[in-house]
Amino acid sequence: MIDVTQLTHLTTLGQLKAAGYQPRSVKEELRANLIRKMRAKEPLFPGVIGYEQTVIPDLQRAILSRHNMILLGLRGQAKTRIARQLTALMDPFIPIVAGSELHDNPFQPLSRFARDLVAERGDETPISWVPRDLRYVEKLATPDVTVADLIGDVDPIKAATLKLPYSDERVIHFGLIPRANRGVFVINELPDLQPRIQVALFNILQEGDIQIRGFQLRLPLDVQFIFTANPEDYTNRGSIVTPLKDRIESQILTHYPKSLQLSMQITRQEARLAPEQTELVEVDPIVAELVEQVAIEARDSEYVDEKSGVSARLTISAYENLYSAVERRIILNGEARGYSRIGDLIGVIPAITGKIELVYEGEQEGAAIVAQKLISKAIRKVFADHFPNPEKLKRNAPQNPYREITQWFGRGQVLDLMSDLPEKDYHAALKAVPGLRQLVDDYYPKASKAQRWLLMEFVLHGLAEFSLLGKQPLEAGLQFRDLLSGMLNLPEDDDDDSEYGGYYERG
Repeated sequence: MIDVTQLTHLTTLGQLKAAGYQPRSVKEELRANLIRKMRAKEPLFPGVIGYEQTVIPDLQRAILSRHNMILLGLRGQAKTRIARQLTALMDPFIPIVAGSELHDNPFQPLSRFARDLVAERGDETPISWVPRDLRYVEKLATPDVTVADLIGDVDPIKAATLKLPYSDERVIHFGLIPRANRGVFVINELPDLQPRIQVALFNILQEGDIQIRGFQLRLPLDVQFIFTANPEDYTNRGSIVTPLKDRIESQILTHYPKSLQLSMQITRQEARLAPEQTELVEVDPIVAELVEQVAIEARDSEYVDEKSGVSARLTISAYENLYSAVERRIILNGEARGYSRIGDLIGVIPAITGKIELVYEGEQEGAAIVAQKLISKAIRKVFADHFPNPEKLKRNAPQNPYREITQWFGRGQVLDLMSDLPEKDYHAALKAVPGLRQLVDDYYPKASKAQRWLLMEFVLHGLAEFSLLGKQPLEAGLQFRDLLSGMLNLPEDDDDDSEYGGYYERG
């Protein structure tokens, strides 16, 4: 195959023929370039993580089969990113009849303009070169999309300007799909497209016909169609009409990351952090793990609509908020650097509440309380992965590693941890709890100084989530105390339906 980058200096059809250039369809381009990349072991779909054994093989098979395809999955599953990266599988440039609206192939022109020009000029027909990035067209399906938007319509202004009757096909203003000729056309959220508009796509997909206000044109368009849809849309907001679905050859199912590690990798890759944040703030891996676990808990929560899904954007936004929570604290305290704390998770609640669709029970609880409960469940799950599970231990047994800590609180001691405590005050508060430092040293002897303090705080949160301690909100922080004394001292109206009850008080 000729390297087209060596031909972009050519300016006429005759020169193109003399160079031996042979045009090919966009689906053949995608297929040939995919084969080349696979043989060369080049990365496909860079930045798309977790699909190596599932989605990407399906995409490869669809491209090799020269199929139009639909990517079906919940929100935040990289469907649009995959579609946009298909441009990397197209040739760097293609020649077109210069000035043509439809990226006409000089060897097989479609439009009346290009046909007339080639007939008149022959080998002297001027050509221009279109880069692959300009051969990608994307449209979000909304209820107001019309046939004219996608296919085209008669343009009375063009008719008047050119002094042409409406019977002349040159008065047609072509829509997005004809203008995507020799490229990739993507319709996002296909079920949101009105059924009568979906019907207009039938012949384009199958026969290449288009019908515009009495014109029936045979335009064998060369288009790679990609559609995306959310499974929820099939039943709730709309549907894909059966004849259209039948004409989409490959349906590819996307999914959320299958492991917490993959989810963390995606979040780190996508989070937009200011350079000074990464210089001044260090987020402990355990806190990053907690952020990911919040999304996992949300996907299984009785309060969250599972059909809607929980986007990866939740964890990305939460991760960004986490950095900002630490940055805010060090700015307020005039400190040089900051290390994440478990208490900083209160700062990610705004990133959670806007990213989850609640069922009726969740609406009754309120988005903020649901977010707090998700954080509680995440702490409970991750704590049991890093420390002995309190449920498997006898509470007052001598070998219970938490015994000294819980007994100290049982004697009526109380610990207040404010959200924006300076480092020295934070350390002093944690050192006041006997047995806490020793417990961390026993299980994490190689922990850094900064991580040791975080682990000490983590133990308190974990014990509270397993109902061995009480945890109550203060105006700007948390109070840890014996669970029984905490329950006896609650105000009369303080229960699990309070603003913070679900997050701060278990049992």
